[in-house]
Amino acid sequence: MSVDLDEAVDGAPPGHDPLWERLHRVEQRVRAAVRERRADDPDPDDPYRGQYLGPEAVERILAASATVHRAAANPGDGPAPPPGSRLGRLTAAFGLLPVDLDLLLVALAPDLDSRFEQLYGYLNDDLTRRRATIGLALDLCGLPGAGAGRFRFSARSPLVAGGLLEITEPDRPLLSRTLRVPDRVTAHLLGDDEPDGALAGLAHRAGPGPRLQRPDERLRALAADGGLVHLLDRGGHAGPLAVAALAADGPPPLVVDAAALAARRPEGTVRVLAREARLGGGGVVLGPLDRLEPERPERAALLRELCAELDGVPLVVHGPQVWDPAWAARSPVVVTVPPPEERDRAGQWAQALGGQPGGELSGELAEAVAAYRLDQEQVARAASVAARTAAAEHRPVRAEDLRTAVRAQNGAGLARLARRIEPAVGWSDLVLPAPTAGRLRELVLRARHRDQVLGSWRMRPGGGRGNGVVALFAGESGTGKTMSAEVVAAELGMELYVVDLATVVDKYIGETEKNLERIFTEAAQVNGVLLFDEADALFGKRSEVKDARDRHANVETAYLLQRMESFDGIAVLTSNLRANLDEAFTRRLDVIAEFPLPDEAQRRRLWDRCLGPLVPRGDDLDLDYCARNFELTGGSIRACAVSAAYLAAGTGAPLGMAQLVSAVVGEYRKLGRLVLASEFGPWLGVLGDAGHG
Repeated sequence: MSVDLDEAVDGAPPGHDPLWERLHRVEQRVRAAVRERRADDPDPDDPYRGQYLGPEAVERILAASATVHRAAANPGDGPAPPPGSRLGRLTAAFGLLPVDLDLLLVALAPDLDSRFEQLYGYLNDDLTRRRATIGLALDLCGLPGAGAGRFRFSARSPLVAGGLLEITEPDRPLLSRTLRVPDRVTAHLLGDDEPDGALAGLAHRAGPGPRLQRPDERLRALAADGGLVHLLDRGGHAGPLAVAALAADGPPPLVVDAAALAARRPEGTVRVLAREARLGGGGVVLGPLDRLEPERPERAALLRELCAELDGVPLVVHGPQVWDPAWAARSPVVVTVPPPEERDRAGQWAQALGGQPGGELSGELAEAVAAYRLDQEQVARAASVAARTAAAEHRPVRAEDLRTAVRAQNGAGLARLARRIEPAVGWSDLVLPAPTAGRLRELVLRARHRDQVLGSWRMRPGGGRGNGVVALFAGESGTGKTMSAEVVAAELGMELYVVDLATVVDKYIGETEKNLERIFTEAAQVNGVLLFDEADALFGKRSEVKDARDRHANVETAYLLQRMESFDGIAVLTSNLRANLDEAFTRRLDVIAEFPLPDEAQRRRLWDRCLGPLVPRGDDLDLDYCARNFELTGGSIRACAVSAAYLAAGTGAPLGMAQLVSAVVGEYRKLGRLVLASEFGPWLGVLGDAGHG
């Protein structure tokens, strides 16, 4: 019975590939073992061999010595596989000894040539067991079953711990347990570099793709060293930087999605990841770390397990969180990755929109994306959406296309914690004094150019402050603070998120801080303006400590001061009374805009603006009278205009002074103000008929 491996597998290399050369030697050993078995068997052609045990076979077993083994082969004989071959890389990556490689190839043979199944069944004396057992593998490699070779199959051995061999049938004696090589290992040795199917949606091999910059030389050297590296990400671009560094001198790395790893952890996933990383030889990039939530004990244990399994494999972890030494037995080298400069970000957008690396955006498009904080993947997705939108209408990409596409990248996490508003107003809708409007434009200016001023020009303030912009809008209720925040968000092409204090403030100690931390964490993931309405309830002055309640309130305020200072986004706080805010907080504000009560001229514009051009107006409508006599805020004027419009709609007649004055009386009552004849004049007598035909 002869086996020729050169013809065993369709398309197999004709004898010069190290894999096939080694398998040819396995075939020679198998043939020698079969010859020996047939020579000792008085009836080698018995068709029922392996299905029963006769008296003569029992006598042969009893006569055999337990210490005798076939010595036709020396363990690990033959030359080592060339370093550049797949066998050579696998041997080095998993730390295999020559005997390990021989044992692996014995187990692999039936997966490459089905005739080995019959031969192994014959040698196992059981035709139903068509894979090599531990005893058969040791025998074919010239090792005794009771010798040290059996320890090459222990749980901590390179073959088993590395996932190259699976040992089945644990209820059987050790030498009778079956060996199986995972399909992924077989496919790799045959030239397949596609990651294991068990990692679908969890990890992928980094594609070649164009690079916007050369890999950082320091990071490149650290990655080549094979240790653990943590990229402290300050701008959302550490992932591509890690991939470029690992791929600079070798094959592309395995990129692991931290969120997917946290969400789906079937048994053995970490070991499969480690095996795939060693098979590929390009190292591992894991991140963003905050999506793994390593502060949770079970996630920290998962991270420790992964770091332990990848010992000796280049591992680059990236994310905005500071590394906790409890997350791994070995400490990483920490490299801080600053945000990309404005020119680099513009180059990323230009390339993502179909330009060449290092290209430039037009002035309008560059201004539209200047305030956004996106990582490279989000830029690519947003640019793709904007380009498809423009292509559908057969026109170039516009600034509004980019703004809409960027807003689509915002996750839903913050919308569950704050009220989301898509801006629908602009500068023309505001009626404000010139100084207040100037402060709003200053806020927009700071938001757009903070990376240039604080990053490129290194004008960052001290004390651990982030690159965020924090503004205070102070003024009475109804003076336009929330609407102004909406206008600022619209100008920046962002959404407005209004924090509801009812969902934040909690009577239990520590819960308010936790709620706020969740809001700040989610806000860091979106391009939006965060609005804390009535902020003096949260950012009030610290008081003298008289009891535990005072101490807790002061702790909350101190926490908020620190968290707002390190915030990297855009936040607006509104307050009815600026004096209520803690002085330590007001010193840290970037912009303070005062919203005074409107004067007569502004009230006249507000009345006209709130009524709008579509409401039919009666001949007796006197907006000058209303502006002169009714000292109301913009919010109250809007409420009066809406109420008057309903009254007019009910009569079917144009809106006149009777409906408008009636609406003002209703607003006065809501505000607790007296209805004085000096203000209402001759219209006070017609109030009884207001709103009726």
